[in-house]
Parts: sequence; structure tokens; C-alpha cells
Amino acid sequence: MIWAWSGFLLFVALVLALDLGVFNKKSHAPTLREAMLFTAGTVVMAILFAVFIYFAYNRHWLGLGNVIDAVDGQPNSGRLAAVKFLTGYVVELSLSMDNVFVIALIFEHLRVPLKYQHRVLFWGILGALVLRGTMIGVGAQLVARYHWLLLVFGAFLIFTGVRMLFQSTQEKEEEVESWVTRWLRRHFPVTDHFHEHHFLVELNGRRFLTPLAVALVLVETTDLIFAVDSIPAIFAITADPFIVFTSNVFAILCLRSLYFGLAGLIQKFRYLKVSLALVLAIVGVKMLAADWITAWFGDNANFWLLGVIFLVLIGGGVASWLADRRQRPGGR
Repeated sequence: MIWAWSGFLLFVALVLALDLGVFNKKSHAPTLREAMLFTAGTVVMAILFAVFIYFAYNRHWLGLGNVIDAVDGQPNSGRLAAVKFLTGYVVELSLSMDNVFVIALIFEHLRVPLKYQHRVLFWGILGALVLRGTMIGVGAQLVARYHWLLLVFGAFLIFTGVRMLFQSTQEKEEEVESWVTRWLRRHFPVTDHFHEHHFLVELNGRRFLTPLAVALVLVETTDLIFAVDSIPAIFAITADPFIVFTSNVFAILCLRSLYFGLAGLIQKFRYLKVSLALVLAIVGVKMLAADWITAWFGDNANFWLLGVIFLVLIGGGVASWLADRRQRPGGR
């Protein structure tokens, strides 16, 4: 099992090294074409990884598939593991969409130049890997030991979904930014101006944080807050730490590239919040009624869950497009 984890972490390190050391060696503003190409690349990698999981769990490569999944009480076959990975990937990616808007608000408020935003998001990924990896490791152990926690997670997700409908994303961003910025300025000297792509600068023999460092801390903090909502959601699908972690990582990789493609468009998705709230509620209900749903759908429960989530997200997108079209002059 240790070789599976080591190999995956090496793969992620290679992807990030190519990204920063080859494709984005110089600070620049990624074009929409570059963002969409990288997004497509991450999606293809996720699909190929699902194929790898299918064979690895079927044939027990590197010790995968030998442990009982605490969520449904059975070992994961290749097909079951692949479906759980893809479902977790879609859930984590969809719940991260709201995070894209928050990041855009942070960059707008701090006036971070577009050519430096990629650097913040790159280092933000590394922090997110550590934070989410820790949360997933602890969460998997707790679920395996205390199965009743799934009921707590389910109720929490339903509550979070309802709360999301009544709290604007901008209010959440302003609340986080306010206390984080105050704390940083109280404990560290911060410059008023950017110093190219540097997070730290030395002025008059004293080290200062730059606004770019403030942006990085805010991005990490908001990711942690959103992870509190999204990570419990995947435990409705599986408690296998490898599937949970890898699906999260692929969602994070895709999120960063999606930011440059969607940051300016996401405000047009007026029903995005409703869709995400429904996703949280659906996953929460799946946690609370897991035994009944598994008895009804059997091993296909996660496959149906994936289909329902797709329908909710597509429905929200279509409804947003129709509403936007009706508001145009002439209804076009």
C-alpha cells in the first residue's frame, strides 16, 4: 500500500514540477485557451486514473482493494472502486466551484495582478494537499472506528446545504478576509505594494510579507473552510483513504485551471448556489439513509448518486443559461 501512496505523490510532484518549471516558468496571465487545455488535461488524467483504479483494485496491485470499506462494509472491487473515485471526483469538483468565486473576490479585493495569480494558486495547491491529506487521514480513521459519525456528517451536510441558500458567497469571503487580514497585520509587518512575484521581501534589514503572501494565506484559509463542507461529503461514498485523497487531489488540480476559465463567467451561473446546496443535501440524505439506499440499489448506489449529481449540476447550468437569455434584449 505504501508504494501506491508513494507513486501517486510522485506523480503529483511531477505534474506540479512540469507546470511551474516548464509551462509557467515565467509569470504571465494564462489565456482562456491555456486554462481550458490544462483543465481538459486534468480531466483526462482523472479518467485514466479511474481506469488504473479499476485494474489495481480488481487485481489487488500494490495492496489496493484488500481493506473493508467502512461505509458499505465490503472490500472495493475494481468496478466499485472506479465508480466511487469518479463520484468523489465529481462531488469534490462541484463543491469547489463556489471556491472559485471566493478566490476571484480575494484577488479582486487585493488587486492581485493577473500574471501573479497563477503563482498564488500553485503554492495554494501544495498547502491544500497537506491540509486535506491530514483531514482525510483523521476522518477515515474516525469513520472506520465510529461508524455513527456518518450520521453526524449527513446531518451536517444537510444543514450546510440549507445555510448555503441563505448566505451569500461574498459575505463568507468578506468575513474570512476580515479576520485573517487583521490577524496577519497584527502579528507580521506587511508591505502596501506588490514586489513582483515575491511573498517575502527585505526592507531596511527587516522582513515583510507582501500582499501576495496575504492573498496566499487567504486562499489557503478559504480552502480549509470549504474542505470542512466537502470532505465529509465524500465519506458518504467511501472511507477508503486512497480513493478519498486521490479524488480530492484531481479535483484541486482541475479547480486551479478552471479558475482562469470560469472566474469571469461564474457570476452568470445564478443557480450555481442552489445546485451546490442540492448536491450537499443529496449527499447528506445518502449518508442518513445509506442502509436503505444500499438495500434498494445494491452496488449501483454510487453509480445512481453520480447520475443524480450530474443531473442537478446540468439542470442548474441550463436554468442559469435560460434565465440569462431571457434578460437579454429581445430574449436572445
